[in-house]
Amino acid sequence: MLNFARGRSQPRSTRSMPLSGMEYPDPKRKSNFVGKILMAATLTALCIIMLKQSPNFNTPSRFSEHEEGVTHVLVTGGAGYIGSHAALRLLKESYRVTIVDNLSRGNIGAVKVLQKLFPEPGQLQFVYADLGDAKAVNKIFSENAFDAVMHFAAVAYVGESTLDPLKYYHNITSNTLVILESMAAHDVRTLIYSSTCATYGEPEKMPITEETPQVPINPYGKAKKMAEDIILDYSKNSDMAVMILRYFNVIGSDPEGRLGEAPRPELREHGRISGACFDAARGAIPGLKVKGTDYKTHDGTCIRDYIDVTDLVDAHVKALKKAKPGEVGIYNVGTGRGRSVKEFVEACKKATGVEIKVDYLPRRPGDYAEVFSDPTKIKRELNWTAQFTDLQESLQIAWRWQKAHRDGYAAAS
Repeated sequence: MLNFARGRSQPRSTRSMPLSGMEYPDPKRKSNFVGKILMAATLTALCIIMLKQSPNFNTPSRFSEHEEGVTHVLVTGGAGYIGSHAALRLLKESYRVTIVDNLSRGNIGAVKVLQKLFPEPGQLQFVYADLGDAKAVNKIFSENAFDAVMHFAAVAYVGESTLDPLKYYHNITSNTLVILESMAAHDVRTLIYSSTCATYGEPEKMPITEETPQVPINPYGKAKKMAEDIILDYSKNSDMAVMILRYFNVIGSDPEGRLGEAPRPELREHGRISGACFDAARGAIPGLKVKGTDYKTHDGTCIRDYIDVTDLVDAHVKALKKAKPGEVGIYNVGTGRGRSVKEFVEACKKATGVEIKVDYLPRRPGDYAEVFSDPTKIKRELNWTAQFTDLQESLQIAWRWQKAHRDGYAAAS
C-alpha cells in the first residue's frame, strides 16, 4: 500500500502564511503586544496611586497659603544692598520672606548668604523676575499668599537719573503701579514703600519735616514722588495700610559681617560716596572724586544726613508692625544731623586707616547743597530713633566687610 501521510520530521512553521497577496499577523504576537500595553498602564496607575498617597503629593507650598501667626512679606529688590539687609532682619524675626529681584542691581550672592542662614522650608524663597513684566508679577502674586509688601526695588542714583531719566520713570514709577495693581487684584493690603528725601528737592530751610514741600529737582526724586502720589491716590479709596519712608543717605552694613554693599563696577561712578571711599582705600581706583566745593555750606561741600542701614531696616520693621488698614503713615528716616562731604571723607580715612587721595571737581548735575531730617514724627509715632550715629564706627563696620569681600559677593555666587 502506498503511504500518503506527510512526514512530520520538521515542526510546523508559526509564521504567518501569505494568501492572495496578503499577510495576516500572528494572533499570539498581537496578544503579547496588547499585554505589554496593559502592563504599562497598570504600572502607571499604581505609581499615580502611590504618589497621591504620599504626604508630599499635592501638598501646597507654605508660601502659597496664609498661616496663622506667620506674616509673609514680599521684599522687592531683596537682593540689593538695603533689601537684603531688610530680608535678613525679617527672617531673624520669623517672618516668611519672598524675594523678587531681576538682579540688574542686586547680587545673587546676597540671596545665597540668606539661604544658608535660613535653610528651613517655608522661611525664604527667591523669585527671579522683572517688576516691569506685569504678567510675571501677577503670576507671582497668584502663586503666593502675601500679607505685606516691602517695595525696595528701584534704580537709585541721582547722577544716572539725569543722564537716563526714562529708565528712572519706568523703573520707579511704572513698576510701582504694577505692584499696586497686583496687590489690589490679590487683596494684599499692607505696603511699606521705600522712598527718599530726594522728593523734597532743595528746601529753603532745614531740617526737613514731613510737611516740607516736595519739589524734586532730579528725575530720581521726581519718579519717587510720582510713585508716592499714585500710592496715596489709590489708598484714598481702599483699606490698604500704607507706610512711606523717606530716607536719607544710607551707609554701613550688617554688624555681624554677613552682608554688605557690592555695587556693580560699571555703576560705581554713580554710587554712594562710601563705596567710592572704600574703592579708593583698597586701591581699586586711584583716588576719591568730590564733586562740588562751592555750595553755600560751612566748607563748600554738600551736607547730608547719613543713616546706618541697620537703623533704616529697623524703621521698616517698626513701620510694618504699626501699619493699620485704611491709614497712611509718612516718615522721614534720618539721624537729624547733617555732615559735610569733607567731614565724611575724613571719617572714612580714619575708619580705613588709609590716607585717601582726594580730587575736587565741579558739581554733579541734580545735586543740592544741604539736606538733613527732622526725625521727631517717626520717634513719636513709631518709637524709632537712630542708634548707629557714630559716622566713623558705621564706616568701620562696612570697611570690615569690604576688606573680607574684595570681589563683593563673587565667592558666594
